[in-house]
Amino acid sequence: MIAETLMSNSIVPLRWTDTGEDALRMMEDFHVRHLPIVDQDQKLVGMISEEDALNSEGDLEMSGYNFSLPPLYVHAYDHIYEVMRLLAEYHLTIVPVVDKEQHYLGLITVERSLHHFAEMSAFKEPGCILVLEVGKRDYSMAEIARIVESENAVILSSFVTVVPDSMRIEVTLKINRQQIQSLVSTFERFNYQIKASFNESDYLDTLQERYDALMSYLNV
Repeated sequence: MIAETLMSNSIVPLRWTDTGEDALRMMEDFHVRHLPIVDQDQKLVGMISEEDALNSEGDLEMSGYNFSLPPLYVHAYDHIYEVMRLLAEYHLTIVPVVDKEQHYLGLITVERSLHHFAEMSAFKEPGCILVLEVGKRDYSMAEIARIVESENAVILSSFVTVVPDSMRIEVTLKINRQQIQSLVSTFERFNYQIKASFNESDYLDTLQERYDALMSYLNV
């Protein structure tokens, strides 16, 4: 999946002659906190944040701003992971997309990115979620996959999270299995630390119980 496939042109970029008031109005209309700025050649030249716009005079044009963010962007052919990296690292609500000559092509919103991941088949498939904690030097996806397959299960998706100030990492697995206890026991037998486990059917049952309790309360 590349950036171009998630790109939208629904938000028109700002120009150097637009003001802070213009920026805030557009941010409110489109429910974002950042907007790209282009020059007369349609090249990306900067990005303004809501904080930048609020901290300056409303009638100040974009050309007079000192922006708190560099002109962040991805190329149309960049992977969606690069988009997610910028969104997370700089707490962005949009990421501009440019071509090789820095011409502005469109943008990707954080909502569009999350929607894409939510629509991925691995998230739709029923199963359980396991979070393992392992040492960085001990991490082997091949071994983890072998353990899962030994229980006649399949890893639908996985991702790794680095534990800050630590030599350990968290490995989150989505597995096509509703019954989770035997898998947990197998990992523990191989000296893996189970940080958390979630059974989707149990989770849905809990939601139903809470919904029923709320309805009973409202009918009192």
